Amino acid sequence: MDNNEFVTKFEEKVRKDLVEFLQKKGALDAHVPECPDVEELWGEVARSYMPDGAREFNAYPVVSLGWMMLVGMAMAYYWDTDWEKYSAEKNFYENLRDKRGYDDMDQTVVEDVLGYKDEAAEQITSLVAECASRVFGILNHEHIEPGTSVALGCYIAALHQLYLAGMAMELNALGYHMTPLQNS
Repeated sequence: MDNNEFVTKFEEKVRKDLVEFLQKKGALDAHVPECPDVEELWGEVARSYMPDGAREFNAYPVVSLGWMMLVGMAMAYYWDTDWEKYSAEKNFYENLRDKRGYDDMDQTVVEDVLGYKDEAAEQITSLVAECASRVFGILNHEHIEPGTSVALGCYIAALHQLYLAGMAMELNALGYHMTPLQNS
């Protein structure tokens, strides 16, 4: 198996694990919501996140992974709230980070953007941490040599799936339940 195939299989494993876990937790329905507008911005968000995320990964891998899930949640919220306004913005990630700084991205997204308080905020933060820990465990289980192109590819794939999971989880929380239409 070549490196690209390995990374692709790894990304699918992460996606499947996150979806199943979030469905068991009741944070996603059987049909996962999608949002092409937010998905299209993944490359731009990832490029701006990588310097911070990669720098923090060695000391704080769960934070480095989890913050991207929070960014996906914020992007879904922006899409639902006023996409015309927010889609014209550049530097989505930097704007979020600069509100309170990288270390407090969880509070920025959960409290300031999404408006969760007290126990609800703790539950969301805990769920994001659980997801990031699961993904870190999958990364560790693969025994990927650090500093290689495969390691970078898997890190980016993990971030991508966390971004999409955050987006889907927030869309679900906002009431986007993908259910079949009933014929009357």
